[in-house]
Amino acid sequence: MSAAAQCPLVIDPMIGDLAGETTRLRASGPITRIELLGVPAWTITEHSLARQLLVDPRLVKDIGAWSLWQSGVVTRQWPLIGMIDAGRSMFTVDGAEHRRLRIKTTQALTPRRLAALRPMIERFTGELLDDLDAAAAGGEGVDLKAVFAYPLPMRVVSELMGVPRSDHPMLLASYKKFFSMLTPQDERLRVIAELDDYYLDMVRDKTAHPADDLTTALIQADEGGEPLTEEEVVGNLKALVAAGHETTVSLILTTVRALLTHPDQFERVRGGEIDWKQAIEETLRWDGPVIHLLMRFATEDIVVGDTVIEQGEGVVMSYRTIGRDTSVHGADADEFDISRPTAGRNISFGYGPHVCPGAALARLEAAVALPALFDRFPDLRLAAPAEEIGNLPVLTQNDLAAFPVRVR
Repeated sequence: MSAAAQCPLVIDPMIGDLAGETTRLRASGPITRIELLGVPAWTITEHSLARQLLVDPRLVKDIGAWSLWQSGVVTRQWPLIGMIDAGRSMFTVDGAEHRRLRIKTTQALTPRRLAALRPMIERFTGELLDDLDAAAAGGEGVDLKAVFAYPLPMRVVSELMGVPRSDHPMLLASYKKFFSMLTPQDERLRVIAELDDYYLDMVRDKTAHPADDLTTALIQADEGGEPLTEEEVVGNLKALVAAGHETTVSLILTTVRALLTHPDQFERVRGGEIDWKQAIEETLRWDGPVIHLLMRFATEDIVVGDTVIEQGEGVVMSYRTIGRDTSVHGADADEFDISRPTAGRNISFGYGPHVCPGAALARLEAAVALPALFDRFPDLRLAAPAEEIGNLPVLTQNDLAAFPVRVR
């Protein structure tokens, strides 16, 4: 076992120094021991090793393979358990079962179907830019996250899944409590139970009253195919709604922040020298939506260099650190550079069988929203110093706090 195993790096749940923590993780080597709220695990910080392990069938998503769960050391009282023991869905199984649970989602998000969604995304973007204009009418600062970056992906994923828009405030409040490290665990467990009940009611309603949405498609079996169980549909639905809006909110905001704090590079985008796709990919690499992704479990001992991931141990992918890998992205990997030739090699949405099924949708939403935002408000600027726009206490997500801007 390597020396890193003897001195675990404690991951700060309050995200007090994200840059410093990223530097320390990278300096600790490609695989290192960490501590997550008192629970030990391994984390992967190197691009090539992450790609290798993300397709290794000896690492599985099944919490039943976790020795700390089997022994009762980790229980439902651990604050991060809801991100691992989230019910049966495509996010918690592997192999053939994973393919069975995932296929209808991937069918709904093919390039052809995404192209068909673009007019809807453009319409929602226009409506929200009108809202942003109205909110800023008095010349005061406005929260870009609350008025624009949050409601856009929530509207898109809700339209796709058939979630009523009237439920958005409830879902916003619920997911905020679920992800925040400030939420007491008893309250978080209550929120999880309430979300389970909400999605179960929705699935039963869609079963009785089918509609033209992805939830109905998940419920209905293909001819000759095995239908998903009610639990499986609920698990897929609640995970898709959560992941389908959280990542895009972050991507929109971090791209705005990166461009506004690098004005020379932003001018290259506005002038057409660099396209928006490249700016988005560099943001995904440099300041992507996911900090740490929990968790895979070893079904047997796995040798990684001079380190052994023992059977039953948990493995985390530290995607933010992976994006700063100098062996892939150069000695200046800590710098934002929209002309970086390796930006498109980022794996911020994962790699292998469990790559995020909504990655292309998130990229599409950002590619529509960002140029439209700056076309409408070419003088948009931060209303607070960039260093004051910190992270919410969300250990796994790059979840920015209120994002104050002035649009005129």
